[in-house]
Amino acid sequence: MSILRILSCLVALAILAPSLARAEKPLGGAFFDSFDSFNKKRWYISDGWTNGDHQSCTWARRALKLEKSKLVMFFLPEAGPDKTNLCAEIQTRARYSYGTYEVRLNTPKNSGLNASFFTYIGPVHGMPHDEIDIEILTKDPSKVSLNRYLSGKPMGGGEFPLPKPTTEGFQALAFRWEPGAITWYADGKEILKVTSGVPSAAQKIYLSFWSTQTLSEWMGRYKKPPGPLRYTIDWVGYTPLGETCQFPESMLCKEP
Repeated sequence: MSILRILSCLVALAILAPSLARAEKPLGGAFFDSFDSFNKKRWYISDGWTNGDHQSCTWARRALKLEKSKLVMFFLPEAGPDKTNLCAEIQTRARYSYGTYEVRLNTPKNSGLNASFFTYIGPVHGMPHDEIDIEILTKDPSKVSLNRYLSGKPMGGGEFPLPKPTTEGFQALAFRWEPGAITWYADGKEILKVTSGVPSAAQKIYLSFWSTQTLSEWMGRYKKPPGPLRYTIDWVGYTPLGETCQFPESMLCKEP
Protein backbone atom coordinates (compact mmCIF):
# COMPACT_ATOMS: atom_id res chain seq x y z
CA MET A 1 0.00 0.00 0.00
CA SER A 2 1.42 3.39 -0.98
CA ILE A 3 2.27 6.07 1.58
CA LEU A 4 -0.41 8.31 0.07
CA ARG A 5 -3.05 5.59 0.45
CA ILE A 6 -2.01 4.95 4.04
CA LEU A 7 -2.26 8.66 4.80
CA SER A 8 -5.67 8.83 3.11
CA CYS A 9 -6.94 5.95 5.25
CA LEU A 10 -5.64 7.56 8.43
CA VAL A 11 -7.34 10.85 7.57
CA ALA A 12 -10.62 9.04 6.82
CA LEU A 13 -10.45 7.18 10.13
CA ALA A 14 -9.79 10.42 12.00
CA ILE A 15 -12.84 12.02 10.39
CA LEU A 16 -15.08 9.02 11.08
CA ALA A 17 -13.83 8.35 14.61
CA PRO A 18 -16.30 10.66 16.47
CA SER A 19 -19.26 9.23 14.55
CA LEU A 20 -18.10 5.66 15.09
CA ALA A 21 -17.61 6.33 18.80
CA ARG A 22 -21.17 7.62 19.09
CA ALA A 23 -22.57 4.71 17.10
CA GLU A 24 -20.66 2.07 19.10
CA LYS A 25 -21.46 3.51 22.53
CA PRO A 26 -23.52 0.79 24.26
CA LEU A 27 -27.15 1.59 25.04
CA GLY A 28 -28.61 1.31 28.52
CA GLY A 29 -30.66 -1.81 29.20
CA ALA A 30 -33.81 -2.46 31.20
CA PHE A 31 -33.86 -1.08 34.73
CA PHE A 32 -36.17 -0.34 37.65
CA ASP A 33 -35.10 2.24 40.24
CA SER A 34 -37.12 2.48 43.45
CA PHE A 35 -34.58 4.87 45.02
CA ASP A 36 -33.81 2.71 48.06
CA SER A 37 -30.37 4.21 47.47
CA PHE A 38 -28.91 6.62 44.92
CA ASN A 39 -27.23 4.78 42.06
CA LYS A 40 -24.28 6.99 41.11
CA LYS A 41 -23.37 4.67 38.25
CA ARG A 42 -26.81 5.26 36.70
CA TRP A 43 -27.51 8.90 37.56
CA TYR A 44 -25.60 12.16 37.31
CA ILE A 45 -26.69 15.14 39.44
CA SER A 46 -26.82 18.55 37.74
CA ASP A 47 -25.15 21.06 40.04
CA GLY A 48 -24.12 24.70 39.75
CA TRP A 49 -25.64 25.93 36.49
CA THR A 50 -28.88 26.74 34.69
CA ASN A 51 -30.09 25.73 31.24
CA GLY A 52 -30.62 29.32 30.08
CA ASP A 53 -32.30 32.64 30.80
CA HIS A 54 -35.73 30.98 30.76
CA GLN A 55 -34.82 29.20 34.01
CA SER A 56 -35.06 31.27 37.21
CA CYS A 57 -33.25 28.80 39.47
CA THR A 58 -29.87 27.08 39.67
CA TRP A 59 -29.44 23.30 39.70
CA ALA A 60 -28.14 22.30 43.12
CA ARG A 61 -27.11 18.98 44.61
CA ARG A 62 -28.55 20.09 47.95
CA ALA A 63 -32.03 20.27 46.35
CA LEU A 64 -32.14 16.44 46.20
CA LYS A 65 -32.89 13.99 48.98
CA LEU A 66 -33.73 10.31 49.39
CA GLU A 67 -36.62 9.85 51.79
CA LYS A 68 -38.40 6.57 52.62
CA SER A 69 -37.32 4.91 49.35
CA LYS A 70 -38.35 7.89 47.26
CA LEU A 71 -36.43 10.62 45.47
CA VAL A 72 -37.48 14.11 46.54
CA MET A 73 -36.57 17.02 44.26
CA PHE A 74 -36.90 20.38 45.99
CA PHE A 75 -37.53 23.89 44.80
CA LEU A 76 -35.84 26.11 47.38
CA PRO A 77 -36.90 29.76 47.01
CA GLU A 78 -34.10 32.30 47.51
CA ALA A 79 -31.93 29.68 49.24
CA GLY A 80 -28.75 30.19 47.21
CA PRO A 81 -26.11 32.92 47.01
CA ASP A 82 -27.60 36.39 46.48
CA LYS A 83 -31.04 34.86 47.21
CA THR A 84 -31.09 32.80 44.02
CA ASN A 85 -33.65 30.01 43.78
CA LEU A 86 -32.29 26.45 43.88
CA CYS A 87 -33.81 23.52 41.99
CA ALA A 88 -33.05 19.91 41.07
CA GLU A 89 -32.21 17.74 38.08
CA ILE A 90 -30.76 14.28 37.51
CA GLN A 91 -29.87 12.59 34.23
CA THR A 92 -28.76 9.11 33.27
CA ARG A 93 -25.16 8.56 32.29
CA ALA A 94 -26.23 6.06 29.62
CA ARG A 95 -28.37 6.70 26.56
CA TYR A 96 -31.52 4.73 25.85
CA SER A 97 -33.37 3.91 22.66
CA TYR A 98 -36.81 2.55 21.72
CA GLY A 99 -38.85 1.12 24.55
CA THR A 100 -41.24 1.95 27.38
CA TYR A 101 -40.33 4.70 29.85
CA GLU A 102 -42.30 4.84 33.11
CA VAL A 103 -42.46 6.98 36.24
CA ARG A 104 -44.66 7.23 39.34
CA LEU A 105 -44.71 10.76 40.72
CA ASN A 106 -46.35 13.30 42.99
CA THR A 107 -46.10 17.08 42.66
CA PRO A 108 -47.09 20.24 44.52
CA LYS A 109 -49.27 23.00 43.12
CA ASN A 110 -47.58 26.33 42.43
CA SER A 111 -47.69 28.57 39.38
CA GLY A 112 -44.48 29.04 37.42
CA LEU A 113 -42.86 25.63 37.98
CA ASN A 114 -42.33 22.48 35.91
CA ALA A 115 -41.98 18.93 37.28
CA SER A 116 -40.75 16.79 34.40
CA PHE A 117 -39.77 13.32 33.20
CA PHE A 118 -38.26 13.29 29.72
CA THR A 119 -35.60 12.05 27.35
CA TYR A 120 -33.14 14.39 25.64
CA ILE A 121 -30.07 14.48 23.45
CA GLY A 122 -28.62 17.67 22.01
CA PRO A 123 -25.70 19.93 21.08
CA VAL A 124 -24.08 19.48 24.50
CA HIS A 125 -23.68 15.81 23.50
CA GLY A 126 -22.56 16.64 19.96
CA MET A 127 -25.97 15.71 18.56
CA PRO A 128 -29.07 17.51 17.19
CA HIS A 129 -31.73 18.38 19.77
CA ASP A 130 -34.21 15.49 20.09
CA GLU A 131 -36.57 15.16 23.05
CA ILE A 132 -39.68 13.37 24.35
CA ASP A 133 -41.54 15.08 27.21
CA ILE A 134 -43.85 14.37 30.11
CA GLU A 135 -44.27 17.60 32.10
CA ILE A 136 -46.52 18.58 34.97
CA LEU A 137 -46.95 22.35 34.90
CA THR A 138 -47.70 22.79 38.57
CA LYS A 139 -49.98 25.76 37.98
CA ASP A 140 -52.55 23.01 37.18
CA PRO A 141 -51.59 19.51 38.39
CA SER A 142 -54.81 18.04 36.97
CA LYS A 143 -53.19 18.03 33.50
CA VAL A 144 -50.06 16.68 31.83
CA SER A 145 -48.17 18.51 29.09
CA LEU A 146 -46.77 16.28 26.30
CA ASN A 147 -44.39 17.17 23.49
CA ARG A 148 -41.51 15.94 21.38
CA TYR A 149 -38.67 17.66 19.52
CA LEU A 150 -36.94 16.59 16.33
CA SER A 151 -33.70 18.31 15.27
CA GLY A 152 -34.50 21.24 17.54
CA LYS A 153 -38.06 21.78 16.32
CA PRO A 154 -41.07 21.29 18.64
CA MET A 155 -43.39 18.83 16.91
CA GLY A 156 -46.37 19.38 19.21
CA GLY A 157 -48.38 17.37 21.67
CA GLY A 158 -50.72 19.25 23.99
CA GLU A 159 -52.16 19.24 27.49
CA PHE A 160 -54.38 16.38 28.62
CA PRO A 161 -56.47 15.73 31.75
CA LEU A 162 -55.15 13.18 34.21
CA PRO A 163 -57.20 10.56 36.11
CA LYS A 164 -56.48 12.61 39.24
CA PRO A 165 -54.33 15.66 40.05
CA THR A 166 -50.70 14.84 40.81
CA THR A 167 -51.15 16.59 44.16
CA GLU A 168 -53.56 13.82 45.24
CA GLY A 169 -51.23 10.86 45.71
CA PHE A 170 -48.93 9.28 43.15
CA GLN A 171 -49.64 9.12 39.42
CA ALA A 172 -48.16 6.55 37.01
CA LEU A 173 -47.17 8.08 33.65
CA ALA A 174 -45.35 6.53 30.71
CA PHE A 175 -44.52 6.68 27.04
CA ARG A 176 -43.71 3.97 24.53
CA TRP A 177 -41.20 5.04 21.89
CA GLU A 178 -40.87 2.93 18.77
CA PRO A 179 -39.78 3.53 15.17
CA GLY A 180 -42.24 6.06 13.73
CA ALA A 181 -44.49 6.37 16.80
CA ILE A 182 -44.73 7.60 20.39
CA THR A 183 -47.65 6.72 22.67
CA TRP A 184 -48.16 8.36 26.07
CA TYR A 185 -50.09 6.75 28.95
CA ALA A 186 -51.59 7.60 32.34
CA ASP A 187 -52.33 4.65 34.64
CA GLY A 188 -51.67 2.38 31.66
CA LYS A 189 -54.33 3.99 29.47
CA GLU A 190 -53.42 5.72 26.22
CA ILE A 191 -53.79 9.51 26.21
CA LEU A 192 -51.96 10.44 22.98
CA LYS A 193 -50.29 8.70 20.04
CA VAL A 194 -48.25 10.44 17.32
CA THR A 195 -46.87 8.88 14.14
CA SER A 196 -44.88 11.78 12.68
CA GLY A 197 -42.01 13.93 13.90
CA VAL A 198 -40.63 11.01 15.91
CA PRO A 199 -36.95 11.08 16.98
CA SER A 200 -34.72 8.08 16.31
CA ALA A 201 -31.45 8.96 18.10
CA ALA A 202 -30.79 7.40 21.52
CA GLN A 203 -31.30 9.83 24.40
CA LYS A 204 -30.60 10.30 28.09
CA ILE A 205 -33.37 10.13 30.71
CA TYR A 206 -33.97 13.23 32.84
CA LEU A 207 -36.01 14.18 35.90
CA SER A 208 -36.14 17.87 36.80
CA PHE A 209 -38.01 20.46 38.86
CA TRP A 210 -37.47 24.10 37.91
CA SER A 211 -39.00 27.57 37.77
CA THR A 212 -39.37 30.37 35.24
CA GLN A 213 -40.15 34.06 35.23
CA THR A 214 -40.22 34.37 31.42
CA LEU A 215 -42.33 31.45 30.16
CA SER A 216 -45.41 32.71 31.98
CA GLU A 217 -47.86 32.10 29.14
CA TRP A 218 -47.00 28.40 29.21
CA MET A 219 -46.06 27.69 32.84
CA GLY A 220 -48.04 30.44 34.56
CA ARG A 221 -46.84 33.57 36.31
CA TYR A 222 -44.31 32.62 38.97
CA LYS A 223 -45.60 32.83 42.50
CA LYS A 224 -42.99 32.67 45.24
CA PRO A 225 -43.95 29.83 47.60
CA PRO A 226 -43.77 30.38 51.37
CA GLY A 227 -41.23 27.57 51.70
CA PRO A 228 -39.63 24.61 49.90
CA LEU A 229 -41.71 22.69 47.34
CA ARG A 230 -41.39 18.92 46.84
CA TYR A 231 -41.55 16.90 43.62
CA THR A 232 -41.47 13.25 44.73
CA ILE A 233 -40.59 10.29 42.51
CA ASP A 234 -41.61 6.86 43.77
CA TRP A 235 -39.86 4.95 40.99
CA VAL A 236 -38.58 5.11 37.41
CA GLY A 237 -38.29 2.24 34.95
CA TYR A 238 -37.27 1.46 31.38
CA THR A 239 -38.01 -1.60 29.24
CA PRO A 240 -36.40 -1.95 25.78
CA LEU A 241 -38.75 -2.42 22.84
CA GLY A 242 -39.60 -6.08 22.34
CA GLU A 243 -39.12 -7.04 26.00
CA THR A 244 -41.98 -7.57 28.44
CA CYS A 245 -42.69 -7.24 32.16
CA GLN A 246 -39.25 -6.46 33.58
CA PHE A 247 -40.64 -5.31 36.95
CA PRO A 248 -44.06 -5.87 38.61
CA GLU A 249 -44.98 -2.17 38.67
CA SER A 250 -44.66 -1.87 34.88
CA MET A 251 -47.77 -1.31 32.80
CA LEU A 252 -46.37 -3.98 30.46
CA CYS A 253 -47.09 -6.60 33.13
CA LYS A 254 -50.78 -5.73 32.91
CA GLU A 255 -51.06 -5.97 29.13
CA PRO A 256 -52.68 -9.10 27.68
